[in-house]
Amino acid sequence: MHQDYLLAALYRALSVVTLLICLLTEVLIFVSQRHAALYLAPVCAILLLHRFCRRAATTEINLVDFSCLKPPPRLRAPIPTFLEHLKLMGGFEPDAIAFMAKAVAASGMGNETYLPPSLRYLPPESTHGNAVQEARAMLLPTLDELFAKTGVPPSAVGAVVACCSGFCPAPSLAAIVAGSYRMRSDVRTFNVSGMGCSAGVIGVDVARGVLTAHAATVSYAVVVSAEVLTVGWYNGRDHSKLLLNCFFRTGCSAVLLTNKRGGAGVAAHQMPAKYRLVRLVRTNTIADDDSYYSGYREEDDEGITGFNVRRGVGRAFEEVLRAHLVTIAMSVLPWREKVRYAAVLLRSLLPHRRSRDLPAPSFRTAAEHFCLPTTWGPMIRRLGRGLGLAEKEMEAALMAFHRFGNQSAATLWYQLAYLEAKGMVRKGNRVWQLGVGTGLKVNSVMWERVAADEDDDIVGHGPWMDCIHRYPVTE
Repeated sequence: MHQDYLLAALYRALSVVTLLICLLTEVLIFVSQRHAALYLAPVCAILLLHRFCRRAATTEINLVDFSCLKPPPRLRAPIPTFLEHLKLMGGFEPDAIAFMAKAVAASGMGNETYLPPSLRYLPPESTHGNAVQEARAMLLPTLDELFAKTGVPPSAVGAVVACCSGFCPAPSLAAIVAGSYRMRSDVRTFNVSGMGCSAGVIGVDVARGVLTAHAATVSYAVVVSAEVLTVGWYNGRDHSKLLLNCFFRTGCSAVLLTNKRGGAGVAAHQMPAKYRLVRLVRTNTIADDDSYYSGYREEDDEGITGFNVRRGVGRAFEEVLRAHLVTIAMSVLPWREKVRYAAVLLRSLLPHRRSRDLPAPSFRTAAEHFCLPTTWGPMIRRLGRGLGLAEKEMEAALMAFHRFGNQSAATLWYQLAYLEAKGMVRKGNRVWQLGVGTGLKVNSVMWERVAADEDDDIVGHGPWMDCIHRYPVTE
C-alpha cells in the first residue's frame, strides 16, 4: 500500500518538475531572442509529458478469478418434486399450478436446480431471519472458495460490492461480508439492489470506479452477486407474478478485480490475472413509462407482494436492446466489420433493393464467446438469433439454465464457468457478458483472456466439476 502512495507521489513530482523546466526553457528562449523554431521544443516536451501522464494514469482493470456456488445436494429441486410441493402448499389455485407446470415444462430447465431451505417448508417460511440465513449460506462459501483460489486474503480487499435485487437488509449484504471476514476499517462497501439480472455488470462498473478513483489505496475489489429467493416467493393468484416462482433458483457468484497490471496476489501468493476488462457499456430506457413498468414489484388485490411481468415486456426489451447494440457496436466491432456493414447497409437502401428488414452487423466478429440472460430457454434462443449467433454460441446460456435455472445476476458467471470447464476459452479470446435488468436496462461487459490456457487437470473445476461430461444436453 505504501508503495502505491510513493509511486503516485513520484509521478506528481516528476510532472511538476518537468513542467517547470519546460516553462523556464521557454522563458530563456524568449529572453535570448533565439530562432522561433526553438519555441516548439518546450511545447513538444509538454505534449509528450501530458501523453505520458495520461497513459500512466490510465487504470487497467483485471479479473483475477471468480467462483460460483454449487449448493449442497439436499437443496436439489427436481421438477416433479417442485410441482408436487406447489400442490401441498395449499396457497395456489389449480389453474395457477397448471400455469406454472406449463411454464416450467416449456422452459428447458432440468431436474438438478436448487431452492433454499425456507421454501421447502409447508407453507414456506418467508421471514427476514430465513432470508439473512439464505444470504449467508450463499455469500460466504462462494467467497471462501474465491479467496482460496486466488491466494488474496480478505484483509487485502479495499472494496466490496454486493448485488441482490430483491433483498436489502440492514446492515447491508456488503456489510455482512465485510464483517464476517473482519475486513479492514477503511474498506468501501456498496449494496446494489433493485437492478434485476443486470446487477452483476453494474457491480463490476461500481468496482471499476473505485479501483480507478482510488488506485493508490484500493488494489482489490470483490463483486458478489446472488438472489435471495426467500423474500421473492409469490403465493398469490395473479399469473403475471408467478413466473419468478417457476424459473428463479439458488446461485451465487464472486469476482475478484484488481488494478494491478499483469498480475495479482500478495506476498508469496503471486497469481496472474485471468481476464482484462475491455469494454463496459450500460443503456437504459427508464424515462419511458412502458419500459419502466414492464417489470416491477407490487401488491396484488389481496395484498400479497410479487414481481409483475407485463405482456409488453418483449417489445420494450427489443427497443432498449436495439439502442444498446448501436452504442456498443461502435466500440467493440472490428473496423473490417464496420466497413462491411456500412457497405451492406448502403446497398440495401438503394431504390431497387430497398427492404423493410435492415441488415444487422455480425456481432460474432466482436467476441468468440457469449454469456446471455437466462430468462428461459425460448427467450435465450430468440435473443441469440437476433444477435446472429449459432446454437454453439448459445450453448453456455442454454446449459446454465438447464442445470441451474435463472440465478439472476450470478448466471453470467455460471456460463463463463461452463465455457472454462469445456476448455473453450483460450488466451486472446474475448467473452461478451450481456445482462438485462428491470427499468428496463441492458448492460454489457467484455473481457479478454490474458492468462495462459489451463491444463487439463484444472479445467472442469467449479460448479460444473461433476457434471460437465453430460453437457450439452439435447432435450
